[in-house]
Amino acid sequence: MGKPTKIEKVETLLWDRWLLIRIYCEDGTVGIGEGGVHGWQRATKTMIETMEPYLLGKDPHRIEHHYQWLYRSSHFMGSVVQGALSAIDIALWDIKGKRLEVPVYDLMGGKTRDRVRCYMHVNPPDHNDTAEGLAKDAAKVVREGFTAVRFSAFPKMFHLHKSYSEWADEAVTRVAAVRDTVGPEVDLCVEIHRQMAPAESIGLGKRLEQFNLFFYEDPMLPDSPAIMGEIAKNCDVPIATGERFTSIFEYQQLLEANAAAYVRPDLCLCGGLSGCKKVSAMAESHHVKVIPHNPLSPISTAACVQLDACIPNFALQEYTGESEPPKSELLETPLELLDGYLTVPEEPGLGIRINESALSIPENPKILDTPIGFDGSVQDR
Repeated sequence: MGKPTKIEKVETLLWDRWLLIRIYCEDGTVGIGEGGVHGWQRATKTMIETMEPYLLGKDPHRIEHHYQWLYRSSHFMGSVVQGALSAIDIALWDIKGKRLEVPVYDLMGGKTRDRVRCYMHVNPPDHNDTAEGLAKDAAKVVREGFTAVRFSAFPKMFHLHKSYSEWADEAVTRVAAVRDTVGPEVDLCVEIHRQMAPAESIGLGKRLEQFNLFFYEDPMLPDSPAIMGEIAKNCDVPIATGERFTSIFEYQQLLEANAAAYVRPDLCLCGGLSGCKKVSAMAESHHVKVIPHNPLSPISTAACVQLDACIPNFALQEYTGESEPPKSELLETPLELLDGYLTVPEEPGLGIRINESALSIPENPKILDTPIGFDGSVQDR
């Protein structure tokens, strides 16, 4: 490790649709992180810049101390604050691993597995968003080696007028088509994206029991763990939720309500590696497994793999594919993906290095939008 060092610079990068961060130390060590607040990357960037003066001159190894100082200084919490803190936390763990010449997972208890099982998104284009098109895309993903697939129970135009019976029948038809195509050897992860009321999601959940789902994700808005617990109690499908949560305290309520079989912490939103390691331990005490949320860049994926490697209650890792630009260009050496599993790297820190030439890719900001229903009302996406 050498002699102690101090933080001398914090750099934020709006890269394509993502917010990246680099923290520089006086000894030349550079830590990489990412903040993941969908649609609010610029606001999160400003928050990191607001926090930077505190970090300058500090010992980068005091990760929990810095988190607590910045968290308690913020008064009003929420996604922008937590996205900034998450990015900083991930970068500081990367620094610590690099300076001690060990992977982050070695600093968090050591490796519990050598590879990480992933589920892949199945998302057919709009013109082919039918049960048949969905099943065809799922078969393609399975041929690529994945043994778990994730897809929406509803087509993209779900918000157009249909009776509940039509809506639910269509969802059952889509799930059945995928199950019939991929067979029992592949796990099905069905996303509802908060598009149903509790009574509706219970009714649909009961109908989907026959397909032996791996999980039934976000069957309602996540605002009430107590009501989510009622859904879990009244239909025999495992609930997965939590991607919008920003703190361990929201997970505490969810777990006490027995509202989830799987928790979905986002490392770039819920306190970084530190926060999500705490969530994982809380979940373990309730016999609940962890499926990290990960719709972001390869930096987020690398951080997720470090967490997955060191927790005993890991279940699956969200993976959206990193073989196409711009994601494929960000790292000098991409994480190894074999037969639907990411290999846990042995290199220090997060085990990745940024490809400097890729950073010329400009910002591609998310355009905020949400569907409008047939009657003019706002729907959830």
